[in-house]
Amino acid sequence: MAVALTMISSTGGAARADTVCVMVEESAAQDDATPVAVAPPDLTSAAFFDVDNTIMQGASIFHMARGLYRRKFFTLRDIAGFAWQQAVFSMVGEKLDHIQDIQAKALLFVAGHSVAELRAVGEEIYDEYMVEKIWPGTHALARMHMDAGQRVWLVTATPVEVAEVIAARLGLTGALGTVAEHVDGVYTGRLVGLPMHGQTKADAVRALAELEGLDLARCAAYSDSANDIPMLSLVGNPCAINPDGKLREYAKAHGWRIRDYRTGRKAARIGIPVAAVAGAAAGAVMGAASVHRRRKR
Repeated sequence: MAVALTMISSTGGAARADTVCVMVEESAAQDDATPVAVAPPDLTSAAFFDVDNTIMQGASIFHMARGLYRRKFFTLRDIAGFAWQQAVFSMVGEKLDHIQDIQAKALLFVAGHSVAELRAVGEEIYDEYMVEKIWPGTHALARMHMDAGQRVWLVTATPVEVAEVIAARLGLTGALGTVAEHVDGVYTGRLVGLPMHGQTKADAVRALAELEGLDLARCAAYSDSANDIPMLSLVGNPCAINPDGKLREYAKAHGWRIRDYRTGRKAARIGIPVAAVAGAAAGAVMGAASVHRRRKR
């Protein structure tokens, strides 16, 4: 099902949202055909998982970019400017106004591409790159919640279309992600609501909990980033997965669970928020595809 947790109006065929918009896609996909005992549905408890460096090693948007590049959607020159923006963004820090600025510019390029096209390519790219980057430990935690009859949502700054593919492939309930506006199945180049980042994630989870009748005190949340402390603080069972330095300190101080599935070498780099930056600039790399197509016309 698709649920918009905001008032969306339509003017001249273009949708407009004034607050947060959350898309929830139910999925019947399963990645394990072995019959298992099904627990009774637990209707008041659920789990919420960040994606980049939590469910998946690295940034999902980066893996998406690799696949698009192989399909000649854009050239290295096309994305050079975006790469520089991300480098600067990393140095000055991950702030919402910076995210919105980068995303607003990037979304101008996605205009004219269809939702169906992005979904189809996303399915292929998941099989080519992302499936090998899933952290088995985190996936096991997500399936544990599913096996207990609880619903599990991904909550990510990644474009919701990409997040839905990941959720479906992992056999999870659905995804809450950044929403790009589209009319008649074609992207307009504008954003619906706010990027799914920081406090916006917490607001989206709270809205979904109200809609679904969840008791947040019984719910769990998982993330690698200190930017998700608002979401983690919202639930009764927060857990830091592969945490960055700030989140690790916060989790220890507040008695939260900590799980680290990285090797020692990777864990030593926890202070560099590269994946978080790439995910927060969701839609930017995919937008570069239109540059290539316009040049070919």
